Amino acid sequence: MSAAAEIPADSSRNFRIISLIGTGHFLSHFYMLVLPPLFLLWREEFQVSYAALGLSVALMSATTAALQTPVGFWVDRFGARPFLLGGTLLMALSVSLMALVPSFWFVLPLAILSGVGNSVIHPADYAILAGSVDKGFMGRAFALHTFTGNLGFAAAPIVVALLLPWLGWRGTLLTVGLLGLPVVLAILAQSGVLRDQVRAPARAADAPSGRELLLSKPILLFFAFFFLSSMAGSGLQSFLIAVLGQIWGTPVAIASFVLTGYTVGSTCGTLVGGWVADTSKRNLFGFVTVLTLLAAGLFLALGLVRLPEWLLPAVSFCGGLAMGTSRTPRDVMLKDACPPGQIGKVFGFVSAGLPLGSAIMPVPMGFLIDLGYPGLVLPVVAGLLALSLLCAGATGVVRAAPGRPVAAE
Repeated sequence: MSAAAEIPADSSRNFRIISLIGTGHFLSHFYMLVLPPLFLLWREEFQVSYAALGLSVALMSATTAALQTPVGFWVDRFGARPFLLGGTLLMALSVSLMALVPSFWFVLPLAILSGVGNSVIHPADYAILAGSVDKGFMGRAFALHTFTGNLGFAAAPIVVALLLPWLGWRGTLLTVGLLGLPVVLAILAQSGVLRDQVRAPARAADAPSGRELLLSKPILLFFAFFFLSSMAGSGLQSFLIAVLGQIWGTPVAIASFVLTGYTVGSTCGTLVGGWVADTSKRNLFGFVTVLTLLAAGLFLALGLVRLPEWLLPAVSFCGGLAMGTSRTPRDVMLKDACPPGQIGKVFGFVSAGLPLGSAIMPVPMGFLIDLGYPGLVLPVVAGLLALSLLCAGATGVVRAAPGRPVAAE
């Protein structure tokens, strides 16, 4: 029996846990997007290129993706709480110190340090949620975790824009960086309510090692599932406005509402998916399949069918809602596929596919548009979603990890 299953249902306790973990996850995503709103000011003040400015964000994201897996091993071995505290503190201090830099080039090592701190969040958060939250609330816990991260992405540009006229860019970075310190103190003060996942039993002679587990076919296919889904989402977010303008002549204002419809639908869908994951345990893969195919069909329609402009935001909202709703059951499927005590490394490895997919996709999509084929972008997005389902289905659903059945059977 897992640790989560031994904890009696206690909604107030569950929400205390989600509040602590979710606030840290909010900051993780928030700090990823505090730098881009400063680029115009930095370019003028430091006289650097846009490529150099983009390097700051790229280094932060790349460091996060590269370190998630080794951090996951450490989380499984030593426990998640110290890493969660240290990672959140490192992110906060790194961003705060950016306010003091004498030149832009000092930002880059601090961006790397922030990425080091950020790499802790996914493996530590999921390990703690699996060990702390009541089993019947697990889907909603995962959904709220994703939701708070999305809120962090949405809030960062707005908060920075509001603070800049009052505090300047240095005061803004110092302020948002120091916001992390109360979160660290809250996690430290309330750490008694946060329990680590159940420890792995002594490894049998024929049991796979951690490396063998991650390189097993089912886990690699889960990685591909996350990776391809992220590629599809990145393609939409990067070029939906440009594609609609080129193939249908959609005005920028309308196309912007279409993109907003997708992002709002996707964010709301995570909460719906959490409720579904908690109430319908029997066939999560079938549920994910239907929703992903629905999303693929709706995005395909945006690219192949001339729809009335008033209808475009509604179609993109429904597509985003379907994609967002499928994400939490997908996460629960992966959690149920993890052998006891291995959640940190598995989620660290598999969730690294998310930033990797987001980093890779914009360039080839941009080439398609540059070559004069904007009409292929949305069919490619739909194809990536369909291909992600093939990867998920190839895990067998029956045996999602070595020696461990999946709940979606």
